[in-house]
Amino acid sequence: MSKPVVERVRKRREALRAAGLRPIQIWVPDTSRPGFAEEVRRQCQIVAEADASDTDLLGFLDAALLDLDDEAKA
Repeated sequence: MSKPVVERVRKRREALRAAGLRPIQIWVPDTSRPGFAEEVRRQCQIVAEADASDTDLLGFLDAALLDLDDEAKA
């Protein structure tokens, strides 16, 4: 018969801790919440407008991308 779930989880956590890891709790947005998609669209629009108006940033990012591409080919 297999070990109870609680025992398997305890052993797995002990093994992870022994490997130098520790548990953390992460809170993420509730994507099923009413209004979530609209808020994402609103924030994306703000970012897109900021990116479009900052030509210095776009030039910097393009140059960085070219540098990465050159390094990958080397």
